[in-house]
Amino acid sequence: MMAAETGAARNTLLAYRSDLMLASHALGGVLAEADAPALAVLAEQWAALSRASVARKSSAIRRFFAFLAQEGLRGDDPGAALPRPGAARGLPKTLSHADVDRLFAEIEVRLKTAPVSHLALRVSALVELLYGSGLRATELVAIPRAAVSPDRPFLILRGKGGRERLVPISDRARAAVAAWRTHVPATSVWLFPSGAGHLSRIRLYQLLKELAADAGVPPQRVSPHVLRHAFATHLLEGGADLRALQMMLGHADIATTEIYTHVDSARLVELVNQRHPLVDVARRAP
Repeated sequence: MMAAETGAARNTLLAYRSDLMLASHALGGVLAEADAPALAVLAEQWAALSRASVARKSSAIRRFFAFLAQEGLRGDDPGAALPRPGAARGLPKTLSHADVDRLFAEIEVRLKTAPVSHLALRVSALVELLYGSGLRATELVAIPRAAVSPDRPFLILRGKGGRERLVPISDRARAAVAAWRTHVPATSVWLFPSGAGHLSRIRLYQLLKELAADAGVPPQRVSPHVLRHAFATHLLEGGADLRALQMMLGHADIATTEIYTHVDSARLVELVNQRHPLVDVARRAP
């Protein structure tokens, strides 16, 4: 139902399946027959988990019972017995401009080492696309070989939930991709091939950790999603429009994009003091 009716992404489907399988195992394999007291016991087993984990598990199971009731497979819906903790949404982890500069400085060092390694060219293309376009890791590793064109400053991606969006590609990123693509077999379907398929998200994660360590940036602070956060945060700091950013990131709801408005307070004070219309009135006052 989630795949066919709501277009849920593969990772979402896998997460729901995992939560349902774990809950079923905890209840002796009879999740579909569980009543409210059984679900209350299940919820007690989640006591040591974070609020976000409990919220996710509860959501998956409530949706499961709602489906059973809707399809007439149960006459009741015991999902109300599950907790609704309302996962607190923290600020996204990001990188400073100085940290990003260190990463690109390390890439530059690798590219200037003769002969230039094709692995250095690959990392260059990966990071340029991550930070320059704000791609998700799953979107990046699965880019088709011909998707990025030298004469087209954008590409069309099918992202989370199967939604298509247009993603701007900078001149730097297109140049980095062009240099890397000379090492990609013409028969390859993928821009970043690996074995019989494309580069895995795990390997991408590892490559970024290695780059961060060599650049003097703590590796635990760098990941594909952190670079996506940095892309969004730095664009907003530069004055980007929130709606435009929503489109570039592929967020279905602008409320998701608004999490990036965590600009530093000093900048907000400066913005008000310089741009508010009453500032000029105050300056003209005797």
